[in-house]
Amino acid sequence: MKYILLFAVLLLPTLSFAQNCEGQTACRLGNRSYHVKLPDNWDGTTPLPVLLHFHGWQRTGALPVQHQRISGHTRRRGVLLIAPNGINKTWDFWQGRSVDVDFAAAVIEDAATRYPIDRSRIYISGYSYGSAMAWRYACENGDNIAALLAISGTLRQTENCPQQPGEVRHVHGLADNVLDFPFGADRDTGNAVALWRALFRCADSTETTEWNARDFLTFSRTSWTECADGTAVILDTHPGGHFIPHGWIGWQLDQLMGRTPQYP
Repeated sequence: MKYILLFAVLLLPTLSFAQNCEGQTACRLGNRSYHVKLPDNWDGTTPLPVLLHFHGWQRTGALPVQHQRISGHTRRRGVLLIAPNGINKTWDFWQGRSVDVDFAAAVIEDAATRYPIDRSRIYISGYSYGSAMAWRYACENGDNIAALLAISGTLRQTENCPQQPGEVRHVHGLADNVLDFPFGADRDTGNAVALWRALFRCADSTETTEWNARDFLTFSRTSWTECADGTAVILDTHPGGHFIPHGWIGWQLDQLMGRTPQYP
């Protein structure tokens, strides 16, 4: 009998963990839901950095958790991927006080009841309409966000943002014909992040470099690092169109977490 009892006690943590939702099985939160993807070889106790990623238009959170350019990078870096589901497969980001900001904040809190998370390393990301939603979240609930990692989607650069993340990283194709690159006067590429540069009170001085995670796609990086309170704005552009670039998310996570960037 004592061995049966001992086995039951040892099994309890495993059973509790197994009841957590993951992957294609959505986590329920009221009348809405979200998906998660755990990192490889997680020990079950170490607090996890978080990447909350908003899916693109007419997609769901089930896609990011199996997407090699998203979860393929988070799971190799010890990062918990959280992918909320938008109402009618889209997001409410056009105007301020979005209900989806409240929902995404509640998703993070709900995930924290299921997994231990590292509050100092919560990153917000998104692609296309999801990128614009990530901007909206950072704009309205960014004070506790370490960084915004946005891909091919922005808000109006004249938005009034009551909050802001610790850092902004945005990537956008110059030939994007779905959500056009937001050039400024005389095709100024820096206009794409003018909102954050103004909020962070960044100096005009910049550093422009080139880098790539894969040989077939080179990024031109412009960095504004002389900003208030140690914040920074980084803009990566490429000559392509509307897509999630190979290696981009992993490269940013590596740099943000103080690691040597690598692919994948």
